[in-house]
Amino acid sequence: MRVHRLPLILPLLALPALIGCSVKQQAEPPPPPLGEAALAAVVEKPGIAREKLARAVDALFSGEETSETRALLVLRDGRIVAERYAPGYHENTSFVSWSMAKTVTGVMIGMLVADGRLRLDESVPIPAWQRPGDPRGEITLRQLLQMRSGLRHTEAGDPPYESDEVRMLFLDGRDDMAAYAEAQPLEAEPGRKWEYSSATTVILADLAARALTSSTDPAERRRVVGDYLRTRIFDPLGMKSMVPEFDTAGTLIGGSLIHGTARDWGRFGEFLRNKGAVKGIQLVPTAWIAFMTSPNPRNPGYGAQTWLNRPQADDGRIEWPGLPASAFSMNGHLAQYVLVVPDHGVTIVRLGKTQDGEGRHVPVRTAIARIAQLFPKEPAT
Repeated sequence: MRVHRLPLILPLLALPALIGCSVKQQAEPPPPPLGEAALAAVVEKPGIAREKLARAVDALFSGEETSETRALLVLRDGRIVAERYAPGYHENTSFVSWSMAKTVTGVMIGMLVADGRLRLDESVPIPAWQRPGDPRGEITLRQLLQMRSGLRHTEAGDPPYESDEVRMLFLDGRDDMAAYAEAQPLEAEPGRKWEYSSATTVILADLAARALTSSTDPAERRRVVGDYLRTRIFDPLGMKSMVPEFDTAGTLIGGSLIHGTARDWGRFGEFLRNKGAVKGIQLVPTAWIAFMTSPNPRNPGYGAQTWLNRPQADDGRIEWPGLPASAFSMNGHLAQYVLVVPDHGVTIVRLGKTQDGEGRHVPVRTAIARIAQLFPKEPAT
């Protein structure tokens, strides 16, 4: 009898597996077809699967949590492999940097140090701090660059109109931003505390003007700093669209307001990926780029005017999940990003408008990181 029942039992034993296969097939429907704009954004041979890259790029335009992306640029080894714009924007649209400008200011300061006009580990020549007994006279250029000056500051406070960067940029400090920033007292011993501060970068911009001219004439300050940026950075990199803004006193608004196209922001990211060189010419010492992209003593997640892919001192978060610690970025208000991943030979620019606060930028950064992850790690040189 047992022999006769065996053929009946075997199909029953296989039934759960067949049901499992059926459920699995139903749970994984094929992805929807790509729209015309999504595929057109990627070059014919990007070096990886074209459709995967197109879908990863499309996620930044079609996803509810990643809107409003207005421009996205992906470069691999200096070649544009994907480029897409939202309706109303294009390759000639100039986008505001917001705090991405800080990294440009950091490079300018590096050039002035290389020129011998500023010194990294000496107290900075701010006249208001040189009075006898003023403890701010101990602040060094290194500490300013690494956001650990100890100066009192509140960034992105609540209510916004009481935040120092808002007061400096738009309210009582707007006509002479450096004077506002440099008037702040110490709240910590210089070097002991990390605190993100747009005012600190304005001080750096003021130092650049002081290093280039002894004149206090606003027009002259604008001229010398503008010429320095153009001849030493923008023109050599081919960044023809760049427009820096200055306040009434002639100080570069170096922490917030430099305008340029997505392609030009990509050129600057590539310049950083190539350790300060363009077309084989070293514009700033490689050691300076290494300094800007190395953890500082009070926050491993921040270098010098540049964000790093390491745990942030205040909450331990990682900026770019799934990417190596060597990745770094220029970050701006409303989720402006230039991400550089040297290990993968990738630079990605995302420009748009995603409101700040409550983790709203996390989906944007995650989607950008997924694009970078598609590219294999390059062999060590």
